[in-house]
Amino acid sequence: MTAVPVVIVGAGPTGLTAATLLAQYGVECLILERWDSVYPLPRAVALDDEVHRILARLGLRDEFAAISRPHRGLRLVDRTMRVLAEFQRYPAKGRHGYPPGSLFDQPELEAILRRNLKKYGSVTLRGSTEVTTLIQDVDGVRLDVTDTVTGGHDVIRAGYVLGCDGANSLTRAAIGSTMQDLGFTQRWLVVDVVTEADLGQWEGVHQLCDPARAGTYMRVGKTRYRWEFPLKSGETADDYRDMTRLHPLISPWTGNIPAGEFTIVRAAEYTFRAQVADRWRDRRMFLLGDAAHLTPPFIGQGMGAGLRDAMNLAWKLAGVLDEALPETVLDTYEIERKQHTRAMIKLAKIIGTAMTAGGRVSHIIRRAVAPRLHLVPGLRELATDSQTPPLHRSDLVIRPRLRRTLAGRLCPNATVDGDRFDDVAAGRFAIVTSYEPSATQRADIERRGAVLITAEPGSELHQWLRTGGARVAIVRPDGTVLNAGRQLPACH
Repeated sequence: MTAVPVVIVGAGPTGLTAATLLAQYGVECLILERWDSVYPLPRAVALDDEVHRILARLGLRDEFAAISRPHRGLRLVDRTMRVLAEFQRYPAKGRHGYPPGSLFDQPELEAILRRNLKKYGSVTLRGSTEVTTLIQDVDGVRLDVTDTVTGGHDVIRAGYVLGCDGANSLTRAAIGSTMQDLGFTQRWLVVDVVTEADLGQWEGVHQLCDPARAGTYMRVGKTRYRWEFPLKSGETADDYRDMTRLHPLISPWTGNIPAGEFTIVRAAEYTFRAQVADRWRDRRMFLLGDAAHLTPPFIGQGMGAGLRDAMNLAWKLAGVLDEALPETVLDTYEIERKQHTRAMIKLAKIIGTAMTAGGRVSHIIRRAVAPRLHLVPGLRELATDSQTPPLHRSDLVIRPRLRRTLAGRLCPNATVDGDRFDDVAAGRFAIVTSYEPSATQRADIERRGAVLITAEPGSELHQWLRTGGARVAIVRPDGTVLNAGRQLPACH
C-alpha cells in the first residue's frame, strides 16, 4: 500500500497549483488524474492580476506572460453594439505588478503548470488513474484507485486529501457535502473560432445585453476568438458546429467578413450554475475549485476561485504537517474562502442578470441601470482595479467590526528595494512597518522566521498603510493581511 502525506485528486489548474505550492514547502504530494494528459478543450479564458500573482508565485511569471493576452476590461453593449457601460482595466501593470486582466487558452496554461511541476521531486503525477472510493479514519484516508488503461487496482494511504475533482466531485460525495443552489442555471453555447481576419473590435470582453439572445465576445489570442450565447429550448451545441449556422450569431462583431474566413475550433454546451458546497472540509479531506463552488463566468472568476482556494490552504496545511502551526488553523480555510466565493458569485449574478433578463420592459430598465452598475458595492472595486472583497473574519484575519482595516485584503505586490513584495517575502510571514522597530522587536521577528519590510516614506507600501489607517501590518504567506494597526504587535 502506497502512503503519502497529501493526495490531490484532480490535475486541473487548481490541483496543479495546490501541488506546486505544497512542493515549495517541501511537502510530498501525489496527484491522481483520470486523464492521461492535459484535457485538450479550452474552458477558462480569463483571470485578474490577483490570480496572475499566484501564477508568478508558482514560478510562471514569464511563461504565463508568453501565452496570455492583456485585455482592457468589460463592456456591456446592446443589440446595436451601443455601449451601455464600460469597466476599464488598462493593460499596463496594476497594483500587483501584472495586467489587471488577462486572456489565455486553458490547455496551454495546464501544460506550463505540468512542466513547472517537474522541478519538484516531492510531487508525483499519476495519469490514467481513477479514484473509486475514499474512506476516512482517525489517522488518514484510504483511496481505492483503478488504472483506466490496464484495469489494475491499487490502494493508497493519505494523511490529507485535497479534492480538486470538479463539479461531479467524488470527494464531495465522500464527505457528505452537497451543493447549495444560489439561483442561477442557464445552458450556454461556448464556441472557439480562429481567423486571420481583423475584426477591429475593442480589446476587452463584450457582454451583449439583448433580450432576444445575450452573448459574450472576447479575443483570446492573435487569431483566436471566443463567443458564448445562451441556448434556447430545443437547441444544442450540435446546431452550431457549422459556420453557416454560427455566422449570424457572431455577425455583430464580424460585420461583412464572410463565414469562410472563420474556422470553428470547438462548439460545446455548458450549463452555467451558481452553487456553493455546504461543507468544504471533513477532518482530513478538503474541497477546492469546482468541487466546492460553481461560478457563472460573467466576471471571469471561475478558475481563479480555485487557484485562490489552493493559495489559501497550501501554506496552512504545510505548516500543520511541519508542526509549525496547530491543526486548528485548517478551520479557517472554509471560513475565509466560502464567504469570498459567495461574494464573487453574487457579483457574477448581477452581471449575468443585467445581460440576460428578458422582455421589453427588462430591456428598457437595463439600458437605464447598466451605466450605474459601477456603483454596486464590490463591483466598483472589481471594475476599477480588479480588487476583490476582503476575506471573512477568522483566527487568521483579525478584523474589527466597527473600524476600517487592511486585515483580510491582499498586500500590494509593491516594489521593495528593486524587487517585488512577493519575491522578498518568499512564502513567509512578513511584517510591513512604516517606523523603525526596536532591536528587541527585530530580534523577535527574525527568531520567528518572519521577514521585516520597511515602508519608506512616499513608497507604495507606505501609502497603502496610510490609506488603511495603519503603521504596521502582519502579512500571511499567501499575501493576505492577518492584522494591521498603529503599533507593532508580537510576530505571529
